Amino acid sequence: MIADAVASQGRIEDDLFCEVSTISATVMTETAVKNALVSVSDKRGLAEFARRLAELGVTIYSTGGTRRHLVDAGLDVRDVADYTGFPEMMDGRVKTLHPKVHGGILYRRDNQADLDATTEHGIESFDLVVVNLYPFADTVARPGVSEAEAVEQIDIGGPSMVRSAAKNHAFVAVATSPDQYAEVLADVEAHGGTTLELRRRLAAAAFAHTAAYDRAIAAYFAKITRGDDTGDSDASGAAFPDVLDDAYERRAELRYGENPHQPAALYAASSVSGASSSGASSSGASLLSAEQLSGKQLSYNNLLDLDSALAMVRLLPPPSVVVLKHNNPCGAATGPNTADATRRALAGDPVSAFGSILGFNQPLDVATAEVLAEPGLFIEAIVAPSYEPAALEILTNRPKWKANVRLLATGPIAAVAPFAERRQIYGGLLVQAADTAPDDESAWQVATDKAPDDALMDELRFGWTMVRFVKSNAIVVSRQQALAGVGAGQMSRVDSVRIAIEKAGERVGGAVLASDAFFPFPDSIELAAQAGIAAIIQPGGSRNDDDVVAAANQYGIPMVLTATRHFRH
Repeated sequence: MIADAVASQGRIEDDLFCEVSTISATVMTETAVKNALVSVSDKRGLAEFARRLAELGVTIYSTGGTRRHLVDAGLDVRDVADYTGFPEMMDGRVKTLHPKVHGGILYRRDNQADLDATTEHGIESFDLVVVNLYPFADTVARPGVSEAEAVEQIDIGGPSMVRSAAKNHAFVAVATSPDQYAEVLADVEAHGGTTLELRRRLAAAAFAHTAAYDRAIAAYFAKITRGDDTGDSDASGAAFPDVLDDAYERRAELRYGENPHQPAALYAASSVSGASSSGASSSGASLLSAEQLSGKQLSYNNLLDLDSALAMVRLLPPPSVVVLKHNNPCGAATGPNTADATRRALAGDPVSAFGSILGFNQPLDVATAEVLAEPGLFIEAIVAPSYEPAALEILTNRPKWKANVRLLATGPIAAVAPFAERRQIYGGLLVQAADTAPDDESAWQVATDKAPDDALMDELRFGWTMVRFVKSNAIVVSRQQALAGVGAGQMSRVDSVRIAIEKAGERVGGAVLASDAFFPFPDSIELAAQAGIAAIIQPGGSRNDDDVVAAANQYGIPMVLTATRHFRH
């Protein structure tokens, strides 16, 4: 996908270059900036940017709220309405849609007929266009927003000016983000104008900006024309539109992917298109919004494991801790406090916990930091809602891995809204509702003669929560709400049972066993009974369910059927 993105960007720039190459050789690489047209929704850094432009001799033209913002900052700004001789009207719907605006952006500076037209009609030259668009995505993301409110946030004049400037990038620079102001100023200060290289890059970004904006609008109308809030969806609320075309912005280039020979990058759902159907969003606890407080750059594998850690602790009661290795839990525990849960989670599989990823659903306190700083541990990364200052001091100064451990703070960790998750296959994507919601226990039933008591039911809930995060065929053994053994990724379920029991060792007696899918034969129940398993939870649904339940009855093991499968391939 990265190679495709690079190739696509190259094609855009090549196409733009072809257009530029057809222009007369008299066009200078640097275009002087005499007049700037400014109309923005996001006013971050705008007054400072405009003030420096004015100091460099640039005349600022603006409209509406943007003009008032600049005037209030003490700047001399020409009103576009005075320039065009045509007032703003219809609550600002019509203000820049005028030939004297678009003519000043679009005319070709090396075309005599265009130059004659500007003279005849009194059209000024707009050499820099600074425009970003109405916050449509933010508006429709608000609960209860009406269609009328959404429609009013569809920008018309803004995209028109952006596209006009981007089309005429041979002569005109267009800035669509406050993040671009510094490089525009650097060019103007260094050259007295903008360079062709910068204008081409800004044009490519501008077309991407308006394309993402239109995608967000199209997605909104596709949803509401289907007559509900989720579109073609299942009970989880995951929507499957006819055309899937979300926009993503590159946040970081990673050192490499799963292996050193694989290039990799991190992308976030575009701030223009808002929350995507993939579930990426600017709100809620996520890796994209987390603050990295310490440590080396996050790797591709770190990000995968940290995301899984967040998903796990969201579903566990606080305080809980999970320990991951290679995207599988090798330890997890719920306890009376975070330090206790941490100690028991690390004890789940101490060998595998070396070089692991840890996830917390409560702030990481001093007592927990003391546990993590004990000799013999090596931790790659930690994600938690927050860190007590003294705990942060311990983690970044005491252990041998102090400067290297990646510490991420997400803010409060809560359940996420239903979303669709994607996996790429050659030539396409698979999209499904993410398996993030807690099970409906009203569908659970005790299938055996013997029922689990309340303590065993609590243990079964813990094991059932954990097993959905283990690669199939998945088996989890837990005791005292701590992970004791995991069997993952085996082609035969009975082999996963053997591995989980072996990992649990002497802790298996009195523990419970959870299976992500049904048992096809009674052999796994026989192994569990021989090991001393006290109760079993599984979906059921096999044609051999009667034989499996009969085996559990034979050994006096309570068995709960959930009617929900949790495969994780």
